[in-house]
Parts: sequence; structure tokens; C-alpha cells
Amino acid sequence: MTLPLSILDLATIGKGQTAAESFAGSVAMAQRAEELGYRRIWYAEHHNMSAIASSATSVLIAHVAAHTKTIRLGAGGVMLPNHSPLTIAEQFGTLETLHPGRIDLGLGRAPGSDQNTMRALRRDPLSADTFPQDVLELQGYLTGPTRIQGVEATPGKGTNVPLYILGSSLFGARLAAQLGLPYAFASHFAPNALHDAVALYRNEFQPSAQLDAPHVIAGVNVVAADTAAEAQAAFRATLRARVGLFFGGGREFTDDEADMILDSPQGQHVSQMMTYSAIGTPDVVNDYLEEFAKHSDADELIVAHQNTGTEARIRSVELLAKVAGLARV
Repeated sequence: MTLPLSILDLATIGKGQTAAESFAGSVAMAQRAEELGYRRIWYAEHHNMSAIASSATSVLIAHVAAHTKTIRLGAGGVMLPNHSPLTIAEQFGTLETLHPGRIDLGLGRAPGSDQNTMRALRRDPLSADTFPQDVLELQGYLTGPTRIQGVEATPGKGTNVPLYILGSSLFGARLAAQLGLPYAFASHFAPNALHDAVALYRNEFQPSAQLDAPHVIAGVNVVAADTAAEAQAAFRATLRARVGLFFGGGREFTDDEADMILDSPQGQHVSQMMTYSAIGTPDVVNDYLEEFAKHSDADELIVAHQNTGTEARIRSVELLAKVAGLARV
């Protein structure tokens, strides 16, 4: 693998698992990824999802940072319309102050939730419309000068936490290009606009104080295992879990029920979301990622290890690191 590799940790809560166990797994994976040479780990803001524990993203980052030493940690991302820019500047300014040189701040404009949850978050449905202005306000708090006269982020001011724009459409690509920020495309679950978005971003990029040339991070799913059969079984389990997430409405499906839904027209959408997935033994996964790197025109890959259970995910992290030449296992 010729590109840097990073990790997107979804802080998954598996069947029969608690959120506390999920967090312990995130710490263990971060510690192993740090040893192996991965560049960064990001955690995404989701709400009202029983299988994902990363709702309080900055708190989770702080916890993992306290149990690691060098690996970069960040949000992939904070859904900025759910928050005031000042609050996020203070949170990530605090993180950067406590763990200097290790904190990233990826920003998205999606709700990370459904409409009822948006109301519970006290989010204005129109708040996404001011996303570009909110990014600039947040940037002012972190780098200066502030855009709100007389208001400073403490901690935050002067920390220069690097910002990343996250997206799955041309909107985010254009904004990242205009602001001269790195762009992370969510191709691990929204593959359709990958080529157009990356091309637009590269063509329209304007250098900034943070970044002098375009930098694209592309998301991709990985299920690496010691045998092909084990990898395929783990990937199928991931697809079944997503059926429960999107169609369950609070109930659990048997494997047979989940498979029936996956084979239906409605269920095909779940498989389509995971179009970009490297599944198999380490060599197969590495070959796929080499091709995906060219296909996506990326400068860095961020990998969502989709194996079921903490031990299997860490094993996937190890196998990919070894075959990609990051470090010896």
C-alpha cells in the first residue's frame, strides 16, 4: 500500500455487548493501531442508534487519547449543525490543549439522526443552510481572528486544530475546495458521487493557510481475516446487522429473515451502500485497496474494519497493517 492508512472506528455495540465494552474495544484497537503505524483514527457523531456508541464524539476522543500516546485522533465527523461553533471550538480546543499535535476536526452538515432525533437535539431543520458560515466561524475561534467581535474560545484560540470537510456530494467537495481544506469522502457508505466530487474538489481547490495542495481522504470498508470463508462470513454478518439498523424499528431479525430482506429490492440498498469493500485474506484485501486508491484518486485511505467483535476487528487491523507494510505484527 503506497498511501497512508487511517481508521474510522464506528464504536459498534455488538449483540449482547454494552457501550462500556464497546469503548474498551475502541481503546484496545487504538492502542494496537498506534503500535502498527496507522496515521489516525476518527469517530463519527451518530444519535439514537443502538448499535453505535460514538454519540458524544469529543468525550470518546478524550478517553482514547488518554490511553494512547502518538496516534492522531479526531472526529469523522462532528455534525456541525447540531452544535454552536463556539461549543465545538471549546471542546476541540480543550482536546488539543490536553493532547497537542494529535487532534483532528472533521465537519459534516448531515444530522446523523432521524427527524424525531433532530427535534430532541433542538436542531433547527434549516441549520444545515448556514454550514459554510458556521465552518468559518469555527475556524476563526481556533485560528483567529474571531468572526464574532468580543467572543473568543477558551481553550481554543490559537490551537489551530486542523479542519476537514466531510461529505458524500458535490456540496462538500466545492466547499472544501473554496476554503482550502482537506476533503474526506464517505465512500464507505455513500459511493455514488465519489468520482465527480473528487474531480470537482481537485479542479477548484484554492490554497489556504492550512493546506497548500488538495488532500483527499476516501473511505473504504475492510474485512480482513485469516481465511476467505471467515472474511465472507464476517461481511455477511455486517450486512445482516445493517438490516436491523435500517429496517428493524426496534426488533431483531433472525439470520434467515435478514437474508430475505437483503435479497429483496429494498435490501439491495444496504449492499449498494457497501460497494467499496475489501473482503478476504490479507493479500486480496491489499490488492483491492491498491486498486481503490487509484480508482478514488485519493491521497489517504480511511478504513472501516467491519469484522464482527473486537477481537476480529483488531485482527483485521493487524493483518492489513502487515500486508500493507505499515509495521510487523
